[in-house]
Amino acid sequence: MQKILDAILADELDAVGSLDVPETYRGVTVHADEVEMFQGLATKDKDPRKSLHVDEVPVPELGPGEALVAVMASAINYNTVWTSIFEPLSTFGFLKRYGKSSPEAAKHDLPYHVVGSDLAGVVLRTGPGVNAWKAGDRVVAHCLDVQLEHPDGHSDTMLDPEQRIWGFETNFGGLAEIALVKANQLMPMPDHLSWEEAASPGLVNSTAYRQLVSVNGANMKQGDTVLIWGASGGLGSYATQFALNGGATPICVVSSPEKAEICRKMGAELIIDRSAEGYRFWKDEHEQDPKEWKRLGAKIRELTGGEDPDIVFEHPGRETFGASVFVTKKGGTIVTCASTSGYMHQYDNRYLWMSLKRIIGSHFANYREAWEANRLIAKGKIHPTLSKVYSLDQVGQAAYDVHRNAHQGKVGVLTLAPEEGLGVRNHEKRAQHLDAINRFRGV
Repeated sequence: MQKILDAILADELDAVGSLDVPETYRGVTVHADEVEMFQGLATKDKDPRKSLHVDEVPVPELGPGEALVAVMASAINYNTVWTSIFEPLSTFGFLKRYGKSSPEAAKHDLPYHVVGSDLAGVVLRTGPGVNAWKAGDRVVAHCLDVQLEHPDGHSDTMLDPEQRIWGFETNFGGLAEIALVKANQLMPMPDHLSWEEAASPGLVNSTAYRQLVSVNGANMKQGDTVLIWGASGGLGSYATQFALNGGATPICVVSSPEKAEICRKMGAELIIDRSAEGYRFWKDEHEQDPKEWKRLGAKIRELTGGEDPDIVFEHPGRETFGASVFVTKKGGTIVTCASTSGYMHQYDNRYLWMSLKRIIGSHFANYREAWEANRLIAKGKIHPTLSKVYSLDQVGQAAYDVHRNAHQGKVGVLTLAPEEGLGVRNHEKRAQHLDAINRFRGV
């Protein structure tokens, strides 16, 4: 690995293809024999620092249509937290089912799972049938792993029955020195960003793009009012930027004055601090409080001059979903991509059917959507929201911090890169956007 790293740091990328790929590499793993380690504990008490390991593992065999990438940096997503606490299911079930799908996929079914769904790095090798990429290319990767052998996937690859999330439902993910991806996951690395900055947007940026901007999601238009839950977080920080960049008006829901200030730095003006307002959407575990929905709706109208949201950008799930359905404008859209506070949603259907509202489910993004989202990063229209960077050996702590929501924006991880700030090529463009790039730093 050292020779490969030396070539990358010296920007001698033409030499990378002639260097030997090592037999093993360091990767962050969970172990199949530990899936019961948190048995009986509440979700909040499950500790990723105990389940995430940094192991030396064999480099996987390169198959047709695949690429091996030397990973310079990666990032933490909530799916790594889920993997680390074995909720809602152990990912080893995903790997076993994938392994049975084809002889080529059998290599993913292992007693360890190398995790991670983001990367920025350099292509080491490409398999048979790969023509668009070559060794030495600087790349980022989106996390859609898809076979495209079924007709359902050809209008929208997210509908393919063999669609999976790389590093979560497949093995050999990005929290490692080397990753195995399908070549159609690769995209050009934005040249004004460092490795860790380029690695951090992938999953959340693409997810927010499909959910909010794409015709497959809310299809946001100029002038729309968009309520964004967790507007300073990993997903919400990109949704806020897309709303502002696309001529919409975001209403940013946050949980502290510090998070409110981040949203203001992004350019948002309409902000609700839910902690200061003291909203309690649930009276107890079983019953919601519609009076609190109405109180939220009144606050929104106060901020907007009487308008309700055209779109509600949903991802907390159970805790907020009843309120989201209630406050949405007649004929408006609730678009949801996650349920971090619980999967079993409850809402009053009268406010949906009688007001002609729509609920749209949105999951990650297809290749085109991911490419467009990355293109906006490369153009400096949307910016990374990286707040803190950890080393590979600190991934357990990084995942623990995300699990406790003790972070803002995205949390990055240096894998091969020895320090932050490396990999920038276009310093002139970077200087134009430096304040925006660093907006979340140290928060």
